[in-house]
Amino acid sequence: MAGERILVAKVGLDGHDRGVKIVARILRDAGYEVIYTGLFQTPDTVAAAAVDEDVDAIGLSMLSGAHMTLAPLVVDKLRERGVDIPVIVGGIVPNHDVDELLATGVAKVLTPGASADEVVAAVRDAIEASATTAG
Repeated sequence: MAGERILVAKVGLDGHDRGVKIVARILRDAGYEVIYTGLFQTPDTVAAAAVDEDVDAIGLSMLSGAHMTLAPLVVDKLRERGVDIPVIVGGIVPNHDVDELLATGVAKVLTPGASADEVVAAVRDAIEASATTAG
């Protein structure tokens, strides 16, 4: 985990950032270097920042209901750049959308009530799985 970098982002018009800031702190306290892009990002700016910052994973905070549109677009923008950075979605995601998000290339989905340990485990597992498939 030493030296692993995580980008956390709010995509779209969702202006609620308390949760993403808590997740950023959880990940920082777990030893990750965390880059927070701030509010109102586009899929393209998130992908560009992830490549520029050479991150090992991306955490998307999705509370606006646009997860089925925006999260797959982030994955697509990463692929357009020729990178395979795992994307973990956290927030208000109905159970019936989880499998479809995973099918679009999202690595993990965390819903409300996920503990700090579950957040760290999801990021660690996504990074490990990505490293296994890459190498």
